[in-house]
Amino acid sequence: MNRKFNKQAKLHIRKGDTVLVIAGNAKGKQGKVLEILREKSRAIVEGVNMIKKHMKPSAENPQGGIVEMEGSIHISNLMLVDPKTGEPTRIGRKRNEQGKLQRYSKKTDEFIQ
Repeated sequence: MNRKFNKQAKLHIRKGDTVLVIAGNAKGKQGKVLEILREKSRAIVEGVNMIKKHMKPSAENPQGGIVEMEGSIHISNLMLVDPKTGEPTRIGRKRNEQGKLQRYSKKTDEFIQ
């Protein structure tokens, strides 16, 4: 029986992947995915799309002030970088030897861990 509600889209990138930004202000930059915001189809990438946020003084930041941090980027603007070749690649899914569905690089036709 298929679920009608609470279906979460399968995304081509995961936390910890190295990605290349293919569109937007940060086009051409690479970084590691720190967080995936699944409900908004966005990702936070290390060192990409830096924004300035005004922070109130708090216990962990008693001074407050302006803090520079990563903003989110839509997943469609990101492309996975193949860990073996270091080049951007498209992603597909196929079954491995154990019968489990796994991501693979369409450029090299090898499984991605």
